[in-house]
Amino acid sequence: MGPKTNVIMVVAGLLAAMFIGALDATVVATATPHIITDLHGQNLFSWVFAVYTLTTCVATPIFGKLADLFGRKAVFAVGIGLFVLGSILCGAAQSMPELIWFRALQGFGAGALAPVCFTIIGDLFSGKQRGKMMGIFSSVWSVAGLLGPLIGGYFVDQVSWRWIFYINVPIGAAALLLVVLFLHQPIERRAKKIDYLGALTFTVSFSTLLYALLSGGAEHSWNSPLIVGLFTASAVFLMLFLWIEKHADEPMIPLSIFRIRVLNVTNISGFLTFSITTGLTVYTPIWIQSVLGNSATSSGLIVMPMSLAWPLAANIAGRLMYRVGVKTSIVFGSALVVAGSVWLIALQMNSPYVFWIGILILIGLGMGFVATPSTVVVQSVVGWEQRGVANASSMLFRSLGQTVGIAVFGTIYNQHVTSLSSRSELAAGMHAVFLLLFGIAVANMLAVMLLPKRRNMMAQQQAGG
Repeated sequence: MGPKTNVIMVVAGLLAAMFIGALDATVVATATPHIITDLHGQNLFSWVFAVYTLTTCVATPIFGKLADLFGRKAVFAVGIGLFVLGSILCGAAQSMPELIWFRALQGFGAGALAPVCFTIIGDLFSGKQRGKMMGIFSSVWSVAGLLGPLIGGYFVDQVSWRWIFYINVPIGAAALLLVVLFLHQPIERRAKKIDYLGALTFTVSFSTLLYALLSGGAEHSWNSPLIVGLFTASAVFLMLFLWIEKHADEPMIPLSIFRIRVLNVTNISGFLTFSITTGLTVYTPIWIQSVLGNSATSSGLIVMPMSLAWPLAANIAGRLMYRVGVKTSIVFGSALVVAGSVWLIALQMNSPYVFWIGILILIGLGMGFVATPSTVVVQSVVGWEQRGVANASSMLFRSLGQTVGIAVFGTIYNQHVTSLSSRSELAAGMHAVFLLLFGIAVANMLAVMLLPKRRNMMAQQQAGG
């Protein structure tokens, strides 16, 4: 027998890795003015965020498949190594183009963190314990969302904006050591066939799609030759990718997993619900500042109720889902999201600040009851050899929901708003976005009703481990 995994040490390492990955999605915004002052290139700054999202999306399914092929530990080590290297280079960047390229590398490494961490947790725990652990790990994103602005503000004011990147180095090194030293899993010794063509066509397809979504309507009009060409190229390479996956010996994303009803429903739900939370995160502060006239500090703190309610519900769902049923939990959470979106569209310009707190608590609670059981059930309906791919597909659909949501919401909002818009015009633009959020919430509710009944799902979970 080989050495035994030290579960406590491994979990500590995974939590640290998840934390810095989640933190980097929020902490950079705090340092924006100082980075622009030092590096200039204000017209390029949006790409500091966009390129991180783009490379993370592209890398997620690639790392998920590699984790199934070569073992979780090796792929985790590569991912966090790239993330830490990218962080060091970002901290040392001397120009905006350099920072953008280094953020791309950092985002690529981040693409390994969530899917591989969740996959390792799925390997180490089963049944009720898996649900509890997923609740804890889901909380990391909310905690990072709360602490990101505070940590970023401290480093910017007291030290240097560069330390928002350098802080990842000791935490990342500790996470790497804990997982590499204390995680021991058997690796099947067989010839590995890497689907290079699948990875290439997937990368081209989704890179062009994400670039079109991130720059369309802003840098280029939606009907411009460039954007139309990007969407066309994305569709062509997606068809080519699907053809390659159908014939590959070891496909990057086995198309067979999309015959699993539970996986399809939870992926659709992830796409829809994460677009809702992204829309709220972007447009709630705008309403608080522009319509209610509150301070930037108040608008920054307003997302806190959702960030607190989400992990609370995630932990409750992780403990109760096996008692009440996965479908019951997800449907209940989806109903809360619908209720919050109904309240959202009922808002008036003179509605009090406290209404926003209620809305965000409702939707935060709903997301906790949706996201945690969804993550658990995705891992449970496939075997060990496909758990990384299944997790990665889930993360990919959630990220796509966020990216597509931002693009669509921005297009709708911009139809109502100009640089000289009045409060009423700004409110009208956001109301149009809120109506779409309500429609998405209803669509999600209808989608999760298609989940199999409790007995059938439990049988699938037991079959998948």
